[in-house]
Amino acid sequence: MTGPTSRPPRRSALLRATTVVAAVVPLCTAGWFGWRALDHSDPAAATAAPPSAVQSGAVQSGSQAPDTPQSPPTSSAPSGSTPTGGAPTGTPTGTAAAPGDTPAPGAAADLTGRTIVLDPGHNPGNFAHPTEINRQVDVGNGHKECDTTGTETDAGYTEADYTLDVTRRARALLTARGAKVVFTQDGDRPWGPCVDERARAGADAHADVALSVHGDGGPASGSGFHVILPAKVVAGKADNSAIVEPSHRLGLLLRDGFHAATGEPYADYIAHDGLDTRSDLGGLNLSAVPKVFIECGNMRNSADARRMTDPQWRQQAAQGIADALTAFLTTH
Repeated sequence: MTGPTSRPPRRSALLRATTVVAAVVPLCTAGWFGWRALDHSDPAAATAAPPSAVQSGAVQSGSQAPDTPQSPPTSSAPSGSTPTGGAPTGTPTGTAAAPGDTPAPGAAADLTGRTIVLDPGHNPGNFAHPTEINRQVDVGNGHKECDTTGTETDAGYTEADYTLDVTRRARALLTARGAKVVFTQDGDRPWGPCVDERARAGADAHADVALSVHGDGGPASGSGFHVILPAKVVAGKADNSAIVEPSHRLGLLLRDGFHAATGEPYADYIAHDGLDTRSDLGGLNLSAVPKVFIECGNMRNSADARRMTDPQWRQQAAQGIADALTAFLTTH
């Protein structure tokens, strides 16, 4: 209706409120969706590593060989704990060296410039030369046969064949470490040499050390190996006083190294704890360089004979010999 006044009619309060709500709701809704979009993007951004961090992690993990675990820090051991038997952490107690033993050096040991004389006991041809090998030679404190035929197993495997095989195997190991190895005989002569010539071989070669390799011919009931050390002999043409002490050190290393490599027990029929000291061997009486003999086993014993005729065992014997000589030349 038209009234008497000319001003427009006033909107009601309800209409004004409706208008405000209609304007605000769309704005709030739009703002809420925008906030949700931003809110969902933040966790992904927070957890994604930057490219530089990923690359850095790849370099770090690849810089250490996967099959070479790091040693744990020593502080990680419980306070007051003592490794069993003094074995270093991570070393099986069954293979740990006994107190006082020198660990066997690895094949990487450098023997460059060192000379070693290996003396394979006897000679395969001695059987055919009895007159020559029975000739007496001066060993300083007496006289001995030039050489002997050596012993053999019941099956006929000779000591001379055994000693040549083992010393050749040891030579291969030692030359691979850089040593010069000189043989007193390599099956390349009809007989001998005599024991005095074998003794001189160390000095003639300007060797650092010498070793004579043998197999024993003891009673069939006895088994095991032993190392023969030189007694001090100053008599006639013999004076080995300068080599007695270093030869004793060599003998201990050889005894321990050979036992560790082969599992062969110490002899139970001769020597004591695998060691014997003698003054009747020309090869020791007349030597001018540290030298010992090793009797690798009793070839007359059936169990020792089985081992000594096994090529795999002979390789272990050569390993024990090579490692002991290496230890002698590289430790003090």
